[in-house]
Amino acid sequence: MNENLFTSFITPTMVGIPIVLLIIMFPSILFPSPSRLIDNRLVSIQQWLVRLTSKQMLSTHSHKGQTWALMLMSLILFIGSTNLLGLLPHSFTPTTQLSMNLGMAIPLWAGTVATGFRYKTKASLAHFLPQGTPFPLIPMLVIIETISLFIQPVALAVRLTANITAGHLLIHLIGGATLTLTSISTITAFITFTVLVLLTILEFAVALIQAYVFTLLVSLYLHDNT
Repeated sequence: MNENLFTSFITPTMVGIPIVLLIIMFPSILFPSPSRLIDNRLVSIQQWLVRLTSKQMLSTHSHKGQTWALMLMSLILFIGSTNLLGLLPHSFTPTTQLSMNLGMAIPLWAGTVATGFRYKTKASLAHFLPQGTPFPLIPMLVIIETISLFIQPVALAVRLTANITAGHLLIHLIGGATLTLTSISTITAFITFTVLVLLTILEFAVALIQAYVFTLLVSLYLHDNT
């Protein structure tokens, strides 16, 4: 194959102008606001899934944490729909870009930490020094806990980027191998194509699971700070 393996991860342009902003805004079209007295089946299913997810994710939160419900539901819908649209042929997945994932993770993490320092100042500071720590280990543990706190948004972004990128690369490689094997061995090509179909189904699941995991971790950070 002459095509670069990472060509599908390059930000698309039109007349030299990046169109990634239009791609990011496109998933919002898939979730229209209901304008009828009685919703159709698609809108009803969407609302049922949103209610089910929000109930499961926010059931243990305090009243202050539940005010983030709209933000968290918007986040999981955006990431999930973007990941699914990226599985379409000749499409672009913004969540394969580490810069975009960091742009989502850092403000959300900073918001949860700021909320914790505002409403639970003593408890937030207590995380930096576990109870019963020997005096000589206090400076080292404070440094370690500070590093672990600041690495949380990086871990969020890298986890989402790595999982989505790895799946796309596997699909690209197995798809190229299937085309190559078609002219060599039909049976082997059919087996490879079956693996490709199964991998694609798995990637649909991974796209939704990663959206849920990203939002759930943000929800857990919020729970610890409210």
